[in-house]
Amino acid sequence: MVGVVRLAAEAVADNSEWMAWNLMLALVPLLLACLLFLHRGRRTVAWWLVLGTFVAFLPNAPYVLTDVIHLVDDARTTSSDLVVSLALIPQYAAFFLVGFEAYVLSLLLLGRYLRRTGRARWVAPVELGLHALCAVGIHLGRFDRLNSWDAVVRPDALWNGVVGLRPAVVLISFIAVGGCYVVMKAITIALVVYARQYGRPALPQS
Repeated sequence: MVGVVRLAAEAVADNSEWMAWNLMLALVPLLLACLLFLHRGRRTVAWWLVLGTFVAFLPNAPYVLTDVIHLVDDARTTSSDLVVSLALIPQYAAFFLVGFEAYVLSLLLLGRYLRRTGRARWVAPVELGLHALCAVGIHLGRFDRLNSWDAVVRPDALWNGVVGLRPAVVLISFIAVGGCYVVMKAITIALVVYARQYGRPALPQS
């Protein structure tokens, strides 16, 4: 049993560094969404620059789902089924949940902003457009190893990656991101409604 615990700890530690980096990138768009879409002032030049940064970093959030390939590799190279079931799967599940939930919350904040500013009819088209953008970003990140900042520092590599896109891969990514978003959005909204209804402290009886 001690050996299993040691193997589990080593497996979790081996993934911690790259998972932390990918989660940090996934949380950037959520932070920017809070700055942008909770803002009630005028849309200045700085606001539009932050919006551009938000769009550039947004694919990092659903990108975490593609890291399932590392779970498959880890499961194949780990000699203990207990390590896989009790350490790796929970670790990856938490990683996927946090990363993709950042995407869901970012789009929910954007949708609320559009409704508040009288653009409710834009919500669905904008969501679909961002799903498509993220599908392209996932392709560029996974296959061309490009990052969000390459739009500025390596525009030529970004252009070559866009030219070399594989439509079938982009379509599959779009369906996966859109499908997961619909499910996680429904769960998130249900939890928010539940918390609002039942999370309030009871009023003292007079």
